[in-house]
Amino acid sequence: MQSPLPSEAAERGPRGIQSIEVGGQLLIALAHQGRPLALKDLAREAGMAPAKAHPYLVSFIKIGLVEQDGSSGRYGLGPLALQLGLISLQQYEPVRLATPRIEELALQLGHTVAITVWGDRGPTIVRVAEAPSPVHISMRHGTVMSLTGTASGRLFAAYLPRERIQELLNAEQAQGASSADPALESLLASVRSKGLANSHDGVVQGVSALAAPVFDDQSRLVLTLTAIGPSGSFDLDPAGPVACALKLAGAELSRQLGWRPSGP
Repeated sequence: MQSPLPSEAAERGPRGIQSIEVGGQLLIALAHQGRPLALKDLAREAGMAPAKAHPYLVSFIKIGLVEQDGSSGRYGLGPLALQLGLISLQQYEPVRLATPRIEELALQLGHTVAITVWGDRGPTIVRVAEAPSPVHISMRHGTVMSLTGTASGRLFAAYLPRERIQELLNAEQAQGASSADPALESLLASVRSKGLANSHDGVVQGVSALAAPVFDDQSRLVLTLTAIGPSGSFDLDPAGPVACALKLAGAELSRQLGWRPSGP
């Protein structure tokens, strides 16, 4: 049998493993839906029969890509999938650019400083620079922040298109975790006006924070720089040294990413 010409092989592309590609449709369906699904619904979204989908799901559960809820039987993304997603966020180019900057800010301000990006579940911490002082606030990579109760979350609520945040906003309002619409809209307008968000004794009593935005060349919010500290010693003044340092760092990073201010 004659071997295919190089041009023919190039058109076909490199040879893959078909079973992995087929099973991958289940992971794509879970990621697209963003919530756990029953077997029949997940199989339908992936374009296969439930009997065909089930063995793939068993294998995915064994390696942690999928997990099954014991009470409902629904399938959702597992711990390995979440870890891979977090690593992907950490490798995001703006995050790599901002990482050395938060180390400098933590030393300069004496407070813990974190990078937060928008993940599948909302505002997610992907980098943390601990405060050098004995008193610091412990934050973990992968922590998902409240959209309306934290400084970083309020920045995303203020600058992201409403359709991207509406589902999470509805969930927080249903749980009583956010303000009524008029009060929230006033708060978000203030955030946009100041170019800065704050929280005082918000989600965690005794903890305060300030957050500044970082924009890309399309003026889209790509991450926040958030300083966190004990409320008793944390300066929330929008004209104070913490706020000024965060805003300056955010503006410099934004310019490095191609952002240009639209106003004077």
